[in-house]
Amino acid sequence: MTLSPELWITLAVMAVAIYLFITEKLRVDVVALLVLTALLVLGVVTLPEALSGFSNQATVMVAAMFVLSGALQRNGALVAAGELISRIRNRWLFLLVMMASVVSVAAFINNTATVAVFLPLVIAATTANRWAPSKYLIPLSYMSQTAGVCTLIGTSTNLLVDSMARESAGVGFTLFEFAPLGVIFVGIASVYLLTLGWWLLPDRNAPGDAEEAQHVGRYVAEVVVPEEADVVGKRPHLALPDGIEDVELIEVLHHGVAMHDRDRPIQAGDRLLLRGEWKDIEAARKAMKLRFERAPGVSADSSEKRLLVEAMISPGSHFIGHSLAAMRFAHTYRMRVRAVHRRRLAIRQPLEQMQLSVGDVLLLDAPQATVGELRADRGMIVLDEREQPKVDVKRAVASVAIMAAAIGIAAIGWLPIVASALLGCVALVALRLLDPDEAYAAIDWRVILLLAGIIPLGIALQKSGGAAMAADGILHVLGPYGPVATLAAIYLMTSALTEVMSNNASAVLVVPIALATAESMGIDPKPLLIAVAFAASTSFATPIRYQTNTMVYSAGGYRFGDFVKVGMPLNIIFWISAILLIPRFFPFHP
Repeated sequence: MTLSPELWITLAVMAVAIYLFITEKLRVDVVALLVLTALLVLGVVTLPEALSGFSNQATVMVAAMFVLSGALQRNGALVAAGELISRIRNRWLFLLVMMASVVSVAAFINNTATVAVFLPLVIAATTANRWAPSKYLIPLSYMSQTAGVCTLIGTSTNLLVDSMARESAGVGFTLFEFAPLGVIFVGIASVYLLTLGWWLLPDRNAPGDAEEAQHVGRYVAEVVVPEEADVVGKRPHLALPDGIEDVELIEVLHHGVAMHDRDRPIQAGDRLLLRGEWKDIEAARKAMKLRFERAPGVSADSSEKRLLVEAMISPGSHFIGHSLAAMRFAHTYRMRVRAVHRRRLAIRQPLEQMQLSVGDVLLLDAPQATVGELRADRGMIVLDEREQPKVDVKRAVASVAIMAAAIGIAAIGWLPIVASALLGCVALVALRLLDPDEAYAAIDWRVILLLAGIIPLGIALQKSGGAAMAADGILHVLGPYGPVATLAAIYLMTSALTEVMSNNASAVLVVPIALATAESMGIDPKPLLIAVAFAASTSFATPIRYQTNTMVYSAGGYRFGDFVKVGMPLNIIFWISAILLIPRFFPFHP
């Protein structure tokens, strides 16, 4: 088969995009816009096609759902739902109620917002009962993902698959068409997490006392070497005192630059990067007579009550990609950053200069009076704050009513879901449940730009013949084994891509292939589209591609292997279940 120039260009752009998605050398929204620009400039897509992602109903619908779910979060409706589980003292009942609550919320609300609300509540409840948070946070993430496949609006991927299918093949899904199959998958995930999954989950970081309970995971702390410190004149490998075994000196900084000469003696004024559990870092610091540098502009008033607070960088945060110094964090929040916990611990520079990313946890020395301001900042999730903001009952009920009305109007067919969601957004602003600035702030614009920028790649795959070529390859290998084998391959392909790149990007790549394959086989495309939607929306085996996994990865003190051990069997169970169940609910020949 001769490849056209357009197909060569499309494949080259796609290969570069996949590389950038996997390596994270650029943000996903930036990569998507680069893809759009490259396809337009190189003549693969026309200008209207390149910009079609911005007017695509999936993009508009996702933005509207961000606003609707933002109102629930802003007015305390989700907090009220989460407070229910914090009162439960039986660990099995707690797990059941937590999973049921998460499913009921995440089926309609963005799962990242759901986890952001439930995360500190689960940590607080497990700490109060002296249970290991690691037993509950992976189930929190997995159930929020699984619930998303129960409705069309449960996740942006469902909306994207539906929109692409409508525009390319005239095939779409109703609001609750996923529900019967999705509920079964929720049941499968629940049984797994209550049985084999519970046994595989690590029993780690169970708090033993109040002080220890405040901190999870291993931190990197930056401390200053004063002239009187015992480590002055010692080589780095001899600096740590005896009896401190779980602390590592990972770097010596001189004038902010890492000193790679391990034989160079430590000098007064150097800074040391120590890694370990916080209580061990504190013990080592005191034993070596080291001190923290006082942040400029931060009050030293000793009469002011101060707290050690853990705060996580949330998805869509304005901190992402910026350093603490560039954000003037100490001046703005009047807090000192004592240490940083992150999923990748390769920190070799001053903490003030490192670029922050999703899931980073900052250990802050903060005045008690400023913690409320920190909690109100949408860029951070306060993990160890016990006192939740009060719920404004009237505003919360009104927000829930508008969300329910938007869903109900679409469900009974009075308006398309996009129109009813936009009407709900207008109602929120008109009734002053959200002001316009809060509505704009509720939208994760990186997701919107990702969708708008990556949709033209799907168009290019279809126009250039790439989707048809991939479909011919699948038919050549799997055609003799029937449509079930093809469905299994489509699901497996999507699942594998989702573990290493954005779920929406993987859906955009596979949907055109699924549509072309269904057309070539003469079967209904819905079973293959369902396989793409379900596989792209459930990423269990790694903590680094799905935002909810990243959030609990940092907060739960997990290791990468914990997700492989717990998530890979669930991925396999879902794959087998999809092969057996999807054709029963969505026949190949209706």
